[in-house]
Amino acid sequence: MADTATATEHKHPNYVLIWVYLLILTIVEVVVAMLHFLPRKMLVISLVGLAIWKALLVAMYFMHLKFEPKKLIWTILIPIPLAIIMVAYVMQEFGR
Repeated sequence: MADTATATEHKHPNYVLIWVYLLILTIVEVVVAMLHFLPRKMLVISLVGLAIWKALLVAMYFMHLKFEPKKLIWTILIPIPLAIIMVAYVMQEFGR
């Protein structure tokens, strides 16, 4: 019984370090948002990219998806292209 409990345990990540990464990414987002010389499309693409990066960090470490079976990860990754298509459509629609 004890063997199965130790087999499913995983090494806990350094949550403070992940939090520091998220803080740094948030500061970078604020700085990028204040750069007025960037073209609007470049600004939106960079902010969306930073937001996706932060969301992945939260999902992988704070929601423990990094330690889940691969089938669960695939069920999360499959809808991402649909979200990208939706964001691209909305950007195109409001970009006019």
